[in-house]
Amino acid sequence: MKFVETPLSGAFVIDLEQLEDSRGFFARAFCAQEFAAHGLNATVAQCNVSFNHKRGTLRGMHFQVPPAAETKLVRCTQGAIYDVIVDLRPDSPTYQSHFAVELSQQNYRALYVPAGFAHGFQTLTDNTEVFYQMGEVFTPGCQRGIRYDDPALAIAWPLPVSEISAKDQQLPLLESLVQIPPQ
Repeated sequence: MKFVETPLSGAFVIDLEQLEDSRGFFARAFCAQEFAAHGLNATVAQCNVSFNHKRGTLRGMHFQVPPAAETKLVRCTQGAIYDVIVDLRPDSPTYQSHFAVELSQQNYRALYVPAGFAHGFQTLTDNTEVFYQMGEVFTPGCQRGIRYDDPALAIAWPLPVSEISAKDQQLPLLESLVQIPPQ
């Protein structure tokens, strides 16, 4: 695996190192030792799949607060997504900054999302599937979110939103969030 740190401290794009032959390729997609060597949480407490029918579907921006703050390893296994993270760690030099990357079934990339980050994505194709490895179990009382279209963030989503949940449309703006305590 190739770990490429993003401009947001602790967040990584992870590319596969493919061993190719006439059959295709083989690659390691997760290794606890390699994650630990990069200082990343290698705990997998839960795995989730998100399937999305329509291009332009938006999910996010979601996170969990302590004591159930979560890391995520996100990979698009079918179709393509525009994946976005926002640093919500008040002690971070990149606080309130965001980063985006395209994840697709063609590029095999994954995005490691540290605890204290909001995460969301927009589908770029119909029938898109996203696979998440979560470092913490879903804890409803710790679930939070911020608006995908918050003017303070100015995220440039690539497509008009075709589908979004009522819950995600009603998430608060960043300015109204209580600060997330340091991890």
